[in-house]
Amino acid sequence: MATLLYRLGRFAFRRRHFTALFWVALLALAGVGAAGAPVAGNTSFSIPGTEAQKAFDVLEERFPGASADGATARVVFKAPVGEKMTDAGNKAIVRDTVEELSDGSEVARVTDPYQGGGVSRDGTVAYASVSYQVSGMELEESSRGSLEDAAEGARDAGLTVEIGGDALQAVPETGATEIIGIGVAAVVLVITFGSLVAAGLPLLTALIGVGIGVAGITALASTLELGSTTSILATMIGLAVGIDYALFIVSRYRAELAEGREREDAAGRAVGTAGSAVVFAGLTVVIALVGLSVVNIPMLTKMGIAAAVTVAIAVLIALTMVPALLGYAGRRVRAAGEKGKRRGREDEEKENGTAKEKARRPNMGTRWARFVVRRPVAVLLLGVVGLGAAAIPASSLELGLPDDGSQPTSTTQRRAYDLLSEGFGPGFNGPLVVVVDAKNSDDPDAVFRQTGDDIKALDDVVSVSPAAPNKAGDTATITVVPDSKPSSVATEDLVHDIRDAGTGVKADTGADVLVTGATAMNIDVSQKLNDALVPYLTLVVGLAFLLLIVVFRSILVPLKAALGFLLSVMAALGAVVAVFQWGWLSGLMGVEETGPVMSMMPIFMVGVVFGLAMDYEVFLVTRMREAYVHGEKPDEAVVTGFRHGARVVSAAAVIMMAVFAGFIGSSESMVKMIGFGLAIAVFFDAFVVRMAIVPAVLALLGKKAWWLPKWLDRALPNVDVEGEGLRTEGDADAGEKGGSPDDRDLARV
Repeated sequence: MATLLYRLGRFAFRRRHFTALFWVALLALAGVGAAGAPVAGNTSFSIPGTEAQKAFDVLEERFPGASADGATARVVFKAPVGEKMTDAGNKAIVRDTVEELSDGSEVARVTDPYQGGGVSRDGTVAYASVSYQVSGMELEESSRGSLEDAAEGARDAGLTVEIGGDALQAVPETGATEIIGIGVAAVVLVITFGSLVAAGLPLLTALIGVGIGVAGITALASTLELGSTTSILATMIGLAVGIDYALFIVSRYRAELAEGREREDAAGRAVGTAGSAVVFAGLTVVIALVGLSVVNIPMLTKMGIAAAVTVAIAVLIALTMVPALLGYAGRRVRAAGEKGKRRGREDEEKENGTAKEKARRPNMGTRWARFVVRRPVAVLLLGVVGLGAAAIPASSLELGLPDDGSQPTSTTQRRAYDLLSEGFGPGFNGPLVVVVDAKNSDDPDAVFRQTGDDIKALDDVVSVSPAAPNKAGDTATITVVPDSKPSSVATEDLVHDIRDAGTGVKADTGADVLVTGATAMNIDVSQKLNDALVPYLTLVVGLAFLLLIVVFRSILVPLKAALGFLLSVMAALGAVVAVFQWGWLSGLMGVEETGPVMSMMPIFMVGVVFGLAMDYEVFLVTRMREAYVHGEKPDEAVVTGFRHGARVVSAAAVIMMAVFAGFIGSSESMVKMIGFGLAIAVFFDAFVVRMAIVPAVLALLGKKAWWLPKWLDRALPNVDVEGEGLRTEGDADAGEKGGSPDDRDLARV
C-alpha cells in the first residue's frame, strides 16, 4: 500500500492543476446540486420493531385522514391574576383565537378548550390543540406565522399565551462558538508549523471536503429524508478529521524535507507513510459510523452513513489535494525546524545547519516518552485510576429523548410546558396513547371498556379518557395521563404496566393493546439502543481489531488499543452525566435544564470516539512500529515514535477538541451534548490513553508487544504501513536522471 500511495502522492504533486481542478469542480457541482435541491420534506422519526411504532402504523391504517404524523401545537392560555379562564371576557378571547387558528390552509382540526375538557380544575389555565395535515418540517412558514399571530392577538387582549408542540420547531443553530473552534484550530496549526501557508493547507482542504460532503447531503436531503442534524454532525466530524488527516501528511512532508529529499519525492513519501496511516485511521472511523446501522433506527443510520461519506472524502482529499497544494506552495512550506526567510545560499546552509542541530536536541515528546519508559507502572496506574474516577458518574446514567421540558426557559415551548404542568400536573405533557385493536374480537365495545377499566386500576394514573373508536368500530384510542413527568422512571413503569395489562386483555379477548405517543416512543428508543449497544460494540470493535492486526502485525497492540478506548469512552460518558444530568458546570456549558442523557448519545459516542481513538493509535504507534521494524529496540522505538509524532498528535487532538467544542453553542440539545461529549472524549483518549497509558503498556510489554503467531503472519496481507517498500521505490526513482517523462513534466511545472 505504501508504494501505491507513494505513486499517488507524486502524481498529485506533479499533476497539481488536474487534481485541484477535479476537487474544485466536484465542490462546484455539489454546490449547484444543493442550491437547486428542494427543501427537505418529512423526516419523521420511525423506530421499526418497537411497539410504539407498531401502534403508530395501526393508527395510520385504521384512522385515515387523522394526520397521525402531522405537526401539533398546544396554545396555552393563562388568565391574569385574580381572574379565571371561565370568565366571559376570557372565554370570548379564547374562542376568537380558536376561530382564527381554524382558518389555516394546513390545519386539520382545532379543539375548543371549553368543549374538550381543556380547562384546569382551578380555572386559571386552558389550552387549545391544533393538528396539522403535514409534519413539522413540511409546515409552511405562513402557517407558523398564523399560529404566532393568533397567540399574539390573545396576548394583546390581556392573556398570557405560550405555544408548545413541534409546529414551531426550528432548524438548529450552532452559534458563534463554531467559528471560534475553527479559529483555535488555525492558531494551533500556525504554532505547529510556524508558517501561515503550511497552516492554511489543512484548513483549506478540510473546508473543501466538508463543503462537498454537506452540499451533497443538502442536495439529497429531500430524496433521502435527511434531517438538519445530519449535516451538522457531518460538518463536525468531517471538519475535525479533515484537518487532522491533512495535518499528519503536511507534517510528514516537512520531516521528509528535513531529511534532504526533493519536494516531489517528499510529497510521495509523506502520502506513502502518513497517508497509509490516514487510510487505516479513516477506515476505522467509517466502520464505526456505518456500523450504527445495526441499531436499525433509520435516522441514526442516515446520520452515520452521511458522516462516514464525509470522512471518506476527507481521506481522499488528504491523499490527493494536500500533495497538490504542496506543489503549489513550493518553498513557502519549509522543512521541519526551518524558520525565517531565505536570504541566499550561505544563509540557507546556516539555517539548515541550525535546523539539524535543533533536530538533534530532545524535544518535549522525547523527554516525556523517556520519562514514561523509566516509570511505566506509575504512569499506567495514574492514568487508569484518573479515568476510572472520571467514569464514576456514568454508573447513574439515565437515558431519554428531549421534549419541550428540556428547552431553554427563554423559549415559548418551554413556558407552555411549564404552564401545562402548573395547571394539569407534570404528566399532562407526556400523555400515553393506548391503541386497542379489537378487529379479531367478537365484542369490540366490551374490549374497549375492559381495557379502560384495567388501566384505571394501575398506579400513577391521573385520568383515562373514554375509548374513541374509528368508523369501522374495530379499533379505538384511549388517552392516559400519568401522574409523573414524561422522563420519570414512574412513567416508564406505567408504560410497562399498561403493556402487561394488555397481555391479559389479549389472552381473554384476542385484541391487541398497544401503547404509543411521544413518551412511549422515547422509552422504546432507549430500550432499543440499550439492547443494540453490545452487538454494536462487538461488530465495530471486532472489525477494527482485525484491521489493526493487519496494520500493526501484532495481537497485543490492537487489544491494548481497544481496552484504552473503553477507558476513554466511559470517562467521557461520566463527564456527560456530570454536566448534563447532574448539572456540574452547566452554566458554563449553556445547559439551562438538566435531565436524562440523550438516548442515542452512548451508542453514537461509542461509534465516533472509537474511530477517532484509533486515529491517534494508528498515527502514533505506526511511527513506533516503523522504528522497531527498522531495527530499534522496543523502548527506543517508543521514544522515536513520540519524537516524531507526539507534537503532531497533540496538535491534532487540540484541533479536534476545538472543532467539537465549537458545537457546544448549538441551540439543538443533541448537537450540544455530542459536541461536549466528543471534545472531552478526545481529551481523555489523546492525552491520557495514547500519550500516557499506551507508551507505559508498550514499555512493560517490550518485544512481546509486537508478537504475532507465524502462521497468522504468513496468512495476513502485507500492507506495508511502515513504508519499507519505499526504499527500493525511492532508489528506482532516484536512478531516473532527466530521461523520465515524470521528471520532464516536473521541470516544466
